[in-house]
Amino acid sequence: VHNLIHEEEEEEDEKPVHRMQNVGEQGHMALLGHSLAAYISVLNRDRLRKLTTRIQSDTTLWLCRIFRYENGSACFHEDDRDGLVKVCRLVINARYEEYATEGYTALSSQQPVIYQSTSCRPGLGQHLCSQLGLPLSSLCTVPCNTIFGSQHQMDVALLDKLIKEDIEAGKLPLLLIANAGTPGAGHTDKLGRLKDLCDQHHLWLHVEGVNLATLALGQVTSAITAATRSDSMTLTPGQWLGLPAVTAVTLYRHEDPALSLAAGLTSSQPVEKLRALPLWLSLQYLGHNGIVQKIRHATDLVSTTLPLTHVEDEENSPVVLFKFVQEMSLGEQLAQLVSTSGVDVVELEDEGTCVRFSPLLTAAALGTQLKDVEDLEEKIMELVHTMSSTISLRQDFREETHRHSPSLTYVENLSWPGLGAVRYEPQLAEGMDESRRKQEVEKINNNLLKKLQEFDTDVVFSTGSEFVTEDSCIFVGMVTEDVDVSELADTIASLGREIEESGKVPLNSYNIV
Repeated sequence: VHNLIHEEEEEEDEKPVHRMQNVGEQGHMALLGHSLAAYISVLNRDRLRKLTTRIQSDTTLWLCRIFRYENGSACFHEDDRDGLVKVCRLVINARYEEYATEGYTALSSQQPVIYQSTSCRPGLGQHLCSQLGLPLSSLCTVPCNTIFGSQHQMDVALLDKLIKEDIEAGKLPLLLIANAGTPGAGHTDKLGRLKDLCDQHHLWLHVEGVNLATLALGQVTSAITAATRSDSMTLTPGQWLGLPAVTAVTLYRHEDPALSLAAGLTSSQPVEKLRALPLWLSLQYLGHNGIVQKIRHATDLVSTTLPLTHVEDEENSPVVLFKFVQEMSLGEQLAQLVSTSGVDVVELEDEGTCVRFSPLLTAAALGTQLKDVEDLEEKIMELVHTMSSTISLRQDFREETHRHSPSLTYVENLSWPGLGAVRYEPQLAEGMDESRRKQEVEKINNNLLKKLQEFDTDVVFSTGSEFVTEDSCIFVGMVTEDVDVSELADTIASLGREIEESGKVPLNSYNIV
């Protein structure tokens, strides 16, 4: 197994930055739970039934108390989307009385409609329709606010209008998926207003999102507390607490156990209930104070980034987004320089490429500490300064390159985050074969790149392989404000001429022969 894990790494010359999960004692407890589940599964049926019932009921009770979800039941599932799929089946069974006997023909009288916002995680609605056997026309995507409020919150007034239109069209509004922390920006929908709207139109309200973790804290914002009124919500305690291979949990309220069983939310098979065992052990090991401390630690890390300018800032959100004015590789570089911070890159529809810091998703697994966040802030300021200098010098570098024309050609590449890309153009004999010409240009530029890389300088020269749109280019990386771009262009041009001249002697001899 060890060889299989590291096989690809050994084949690569440059190992990619890999943020290995920090498996602490609570992580080992979760892993132990999987081994115990395998052992317990071979017990005699009566002992197995009693034990698994106790494990599931205990875990359900603890989770409902920790996350303020009174009188709830729990479904434990590997794929964090499965709970929502089963909840949809439950609602279909409840709203279509003949569904259990007639199957999908019962839906023909009134087409069911599931509502989600444009900020929902990509592909979720399509996955639901696929699993439930519903046409994509049963999925209604509601736009987010465009004038008032967050640009990532569902437009409640427009949702109300869409529901009424569907009712008038003879459709049956079934379920609404709301966010307590959108996947990209970490914003929370107006859950209180959405719940009132769902009650008015008899919709089931399901809530998901990273901000649900804060329900475990002593002080919770009213926007998040409103999630406890929902009909169901999906939790991912494995991410929040740094527990490897722990199931997601969907808490729900429904009084008919037969329908819950038909939907797959509960199971009559004792072995199925063993899914809760790793979480059962981990919650006991951490204790209530330990759980709260981990979530509190993650939210405290966010407060240390407040001096930075955020994108789409939302009060009390445990997710921070920020971006540089230009589309540059800030996020990728930060992930390499401070890997334990857990920063990543997200694409938002209006804001474009942003750097996201969401410690609730990563801090427990990576062991992120305050020092890591301080390092992150320091690196951000350094990179922003360097990026600003690079952008301000780009035009000068382009002009200096043109000054050396036709020896140097400036290659336009908007994806490159550095100073720019150039190509040395040697003076080759007229009438030379095109393929031979390309070989000579490539050879000289490769040698030029090697010479430039030998210099003891802070400027990085590379092939820029992932950004290349043209052959035989030398990509100049980001630079500081003290770099003399005129001297830099002179150096590239003079080195290119030296390499070209040194290669002419054997070439002329070849021509004479």
